[in-house]
Amino acid sequence: MLRVVPYRYRVLVFLCSLTTLTYLDRICISIVGVRIKSEFHLDNEQFGWVVASFALAYALFEIPSGMLGDRIGPRAVFIRIVLFWSLFTALTGFATGLISLIIVRFLFGVGESGTYPNALIVVSRWFPANETGRALTGVGIGQQIGSAIAPLIIIPLAVAYGWRMPFFVNAAIGVAWALICYLWFKDFPSQMKHISENEKQKIESGCRYSRQQHSIPLKFIFRNRTLWSLMLMYFCFQWANYFFIAWMPVYLQEQRHFSEAQTKPIIFSLFIAAIIGLLAGGFVADWLVKKKGLRFGRRLIGMTGMGMCGVLILVASIVPQNNVAAFSLVAANGFYGLSVMSSFGVCSDIGRNNSGTVAGAMNFSGQMGAFFLAIVFGKIADVTHNLNYPLFVVCFVLLIGCLLWLTIDPLQQLTITTKEEDHVKQKTVTL
Repeated sequence: MLRVVPYRYRVLVFLCSLTTLTYLDRICISIVGVRIKSEFHLDNEQFGWVVASFALAYALFEIPSGMLGDRIGPRAVFIRIVLFWSLFTALTGFATGLISLIIVRFLFGVGESGTYPNALIVVSRWFPANETGRALTGVGIGQQIGSAIAPLIIIPLAVAYGWRMPFFVNAAIGVAWALICYLWFKDFPSQMKHISENEKQKIESGCRYSRQQHSIPLKFIFRNRTLWSLMLMYFCFQWANYFFIAWMPVYLQEQRHFSEAQTKPIIFSLFIAAIIGLLAGGFVADWLVKKKGLRFGRRLIGMTGMGMCGVLILVASIVPQNNVAAFSLVAANGFYGLSVMSSFGVCSDIGRNNSGTVAGAMNFSGQMGAFFLAIVFGKIADVTHNLNYPLFVVCFVLLIGCLLWLTIDPLQQLTITTKEEDHVKQKTVTL
């Protein structure tokens, strides 16, 4: 049965398992956040700094990790990422207070940085260009699966053994994944055993990656105007994502007065909605690009998802009924899922052989947005004693990001002049 499945889709399942594990680890601290705040006597602003320390480290190391993947291949970077983050996931369970939590979560962010840029490198090398949307959907689905199953795994472990145990379990899973990566995965289809010649030819003739193209130095990459628009848009977009993964459980329990047990199905539904959105977004994006062109397809999906996500978060913040608010947030994450992978699609469109670096730059900006969200959300909540007010800010930022899609042009590929390219080749030979 497995032989019938094309090899590139087995690689996609592998990537999906990586992003599942990524978010299983990342959301763990928010699910047990109320327990941690209680044990260490933290207020919302202090807990915000714990969350923000991860986002800051993730942002700072995202571009170097993406560049490293472009240079040495994603396989080696994946192994480094998962082993490093597994170590600091385990060490989170040994935290003794605010300072140790901030240090360990910062180092956890260093370890996890580069996951998505290197996943995009794999997509650019392993999938024909006309399958980019559905391949990125598979990567994004892993993120939502991890977020959806996290409460089903983490809450029972925390109830039975305390909040520290889930971190130890997640670390052990990470080490097992890294071993599988080392034994099975390869950077290129031509390096993988048992892949058919027909599939290998189909991939290599149609993928974004080209062995004839040279990597473009970072200083030339940042001359691309679409990249700057993409970075600003993603800075705004990640405010929504980090509300869902870092503050949502706290919001449901402290503002909407759901019990820990009641939050479990809500969080599960939240990320199931995102999976549905991702599936719709991936296939509709490929269809729109084919029928209406790359620029129209990417922009329409991006603006629709981001705009509706902002509107539904606003609805959740103003309605008095707790169930209506919860439903609005679930729907908002569905629209987030609809458009998020259009952003990474643009990275592949304009980046090609430099897609890891481009995605790293975009995700750097996004994680800086997450860093500010983590701080601002907790600060506003403590000042106003109301977790609905920070949601107004999130909605405003999302609507700005929605408008920025109008300035993003996926047809504006990274280019350098012939003279600059010759200089790059000469410098590479000299090194």
